[in-house]
Parts: sequence; structure tokens; C-alpha cells
Amino acid sequence: MVQSAEPCVPGLFSSEGGARVFGSRCAACGTPYFPKAASCHNPACSGSKMEPCEFGGRGKLWSYSVADFPPPSPHKFDKPFKPYAIGVVDLDSGLRLVGQMVDPPEAVRVGATVELVIDTLYHEADKAFTSWKFKLV
Repeated sequence: MVQSAEPCVPGLFSSEGGARVFGSRCAACGTPYFPKAASCHNPACSGSKMEPCEFGGRGKLWSYSVADFPPPSPHKFDKPFKPYAIGVVDLDSGLRLVGQMVDPPEAVRVGATVELVIDTLYHEADKAFTSWKFKLV
């Protein structure tokens, strides 16, 4: 049976036309935000004119941590639990974003080039729930 793909949180990301997350950017100072922000929180900004913005593409892995034990409820995951890396990525579009890595933890290195992807986070009933993740390039 083919499972249908569903976003784990609708409206935060899309895979149509390439993986991207939906946020905002201050038109006055250029500060990026994800998720969308109603106003700019940059203390050096005097404008705070927010515009919708999409972030995706490639970036550099700034840091990462390995989740080597199952997360507590209400977090969902496929069983049996498999350790995974959680990366902090500086996207080329200017946003710093945290996300799970697709690649095995032993392959992940700080400074690596990665790409934003949409991938399965967990399965439930007849659905595959998806989220944004990063993949080594």
C-alpha cells in the first residue's frame, strides 16, 4: 500500500518547486525569520517592515548534535529508533535553520555543504508525515 505524504505542520514548508520553508524578512534591514515574524527583532533596525520570504537551497553546516536516544512524547518517530544528527545550517539565503540530517551521524561534519530537502519524519496509519531536513551534497 502506497502511503500519502503529509506535512507534520501544514503551512511551514513545501516541496513543490524545490524544498523551502516559509518565513519573512525585514525589508528595512534584511534580517530573515523562520517561522514568519510580525515585526523585526533586530535592535539595530529602525524600520520593521516585514515581507513574506521563502528559504531553501544550499548552505553550510555550522554545528550539529547527535540524538542517540529516543525523544520523549509527544515527539513521534518510526520504531525501532535510529540515532540521527540534528544540524544548524547557515543557508546561502541568509537564514540559520535547525533541522534533522538525512545522512547517518558518522558522515556529518561541520563546514559541510548541505541542501534543504523534504523527507519523511515518521509514519502513522496510512500516512508518511514529512518535515524539512538537510542532506549532504
